[in-house]
Amino acid sequence: MRTTRSTTRQRPLAGLLTGLVAALGLAVLGALCPAVAQAQDDPPGTAATGLHISDGRLLEGNGNDFVMRGVNHAHTWYQGETTQSLADIKATGANTVRVVLASGQRWAANSAADVANVVDQCKANRLICVLEVHDTTGYGEEAAAATLDQAADYWIGLKGVLAGEEDYIIVNIGNEPWGNTDPAGWTDPTIAAVKKLRNAGFEHTIMVDAPNWGQDWQGVMRANARSVYDADPTGNLIFSIHMYSVFDTAQEINDYLDAFVAAGLPILIGEFGGPADQYGDPDEDTMMAAAERLDLGYLAWSWSGNTDPILDLVLDFDPSRTSSWGERIFHGANGIAQTAREATVFGGGTPGDTQAPTAPGTPTASAVAATSVTLTWAASTDNVGVTGYDVVRVSGGSETTVAAATTNTVTVTGLTADTAYTFAVYARDAAGNRSARSATVNVTTDESGGTPGTSCSVKYSVVGEWPGGFQGEITIRNTGTAAVSGWTLGFTFADGQTVSNMWGGTPTQNGGAVSVAPASYTSTIPAGGSVTAGFIATKSAKNTAPAAFTLNGASCATA
Repeated sequence: MRTTRSTTRQRPLAGLLTGLVAALGLAVLGALCPAVAQAQDDPPGTAATGLHISDGRLLEGNGNDFVMRGVNHAHTWYQGETTQSLADIKATGANTVRVVLASGQRWAANSAADVANVVDQCKANRLICVLEVHDTTGYGEEAAAATLDQAADYWIGLKGVLAGEEDYIIVNIGNEPWGNTDPAGWTDPTIAAVKKLRNAGFEHTIMVDAPNWGQDWQGVMRANARSVYDADPTGNLIFSIHMYSVFDTAQEINDYLDAFVAAGLPILIGEFGGPADQYGDPDEDTMMAAAERLDLGYLAWSWSGNTDPILDLVLDFDPSRTSSWGERIFHGANGIAQTAREATVFGGGTPGDTQAPTAPGTPTASAVAATSVTLTWAASTDNVGVTGYDVVRVSGGSETTVAAATTNTVTVTGLTADTAYTFAVYARDAAGNRSARSATVNVTTDESGGTPGTSCSVKYSVVGEWPGGFQGEITIRNTGTAAVSGWTLGFTFADGQTVSNMWGGTPTQNGGAVSVAPASYTSTIPAGGSVTAGFIATKSAKNTAPAAFTLNGASCATA
């Protein structure tokens, strides 16, 4: 559920959250006791049935890609509206609904029979159903609330209802974990809860929300997602980011999502919404466009009845009274009506279309640079029509998606200088059918790793601070006329600050001197463009900003 945050990004507004909890009796999940994360024996790895993750993508049981496009519905608070609401949600063109199942300190407000009815209504309206516990914390002022471990017990109690529904149901363990500034406070209990469900025989796709009210404003999920994903013995897990006021710029939106895709980790935007620039938010059209570019799912908050009507898609559950936010999500250029495809388990796509496109031609490489290469291939053909291509990096028996295209050429960026790569291409059609993989092409990037003497400016800011630590951001702008590739940023802390975690770059620190190498997705700074690296650091009483910065050895102006 949407919550705002302070201008420091350290935490959402306590007054709003406290009022929301008091009004709705929600329990919210945050920093958990380490004992929750006690090791459990992994069950034997088994092939997922129904909806499942493969190569960082969500697939249906028949192997077709499925991209979630839909909305959230607060069923727990508006049970009397559910039957008609699900029909109305379907009428918008949505293919997925995320349903709030539980709230309050007992947070098991719905009986097994009620949950079974929700599942039946989703299926009757041909909607894939994400079921979620809303909320689960047990932290600080919400100390009486449930833990993620108890949420896993809640799902296990519903196993009789959910078993056999893997084609139709995704299990979202717990909504918006609260706090969790310590990476282990999110990582360990999440792993423990996932293993508990797998040990109990759950084969469903499991959805995991980011910490910090789902918004990951300290980058904990981004930094630790791989360890969580690898701990699932079935590999059938997808991450959910709630994009609200933490994501202030188009670059932040794209950088966050690109990082997961580049790492081959499945992700969707599990909540977002509101008018453009509300609470300092970016235009949500940017989020939808990024999801469309990367073939990622999104679920808008929320159908109706919020304590904050700004976030309502329709007013008073009347689909004829669509809000301005609803108009954008339903009818915008990247909205549901334009981009959703019904699940094939309900007959979606082109009726009867099970024919995959032909394999693309062998890619050829051109414009090989230090951090990028352009690939071109002979186009695929299809009985209905090819809608896009997925470019993958091949390494041994594994693949990582590195780019998507709607034509038969694409420029792959974020590569490392003087490095050998192997690429291949898949084609897909409107029904979600995927071609066989093309033959591979081998490419070695140019040896030139950077442009010395670069014209640049650097903006350094502290965006959150607490006793003993802080969160910072560094934005590097290329003020020159040529792109910068494979850069190195240098600066010095004067007060003993020590970087403990960074995203957008990799730090090396010797005393106060810090050297930052780029991440794959920030490696190239186009002329006139910029990249941002965020970090968590320890500090003492003083926290003086670095006085000077260099890029590839050249001094940068400070912004």
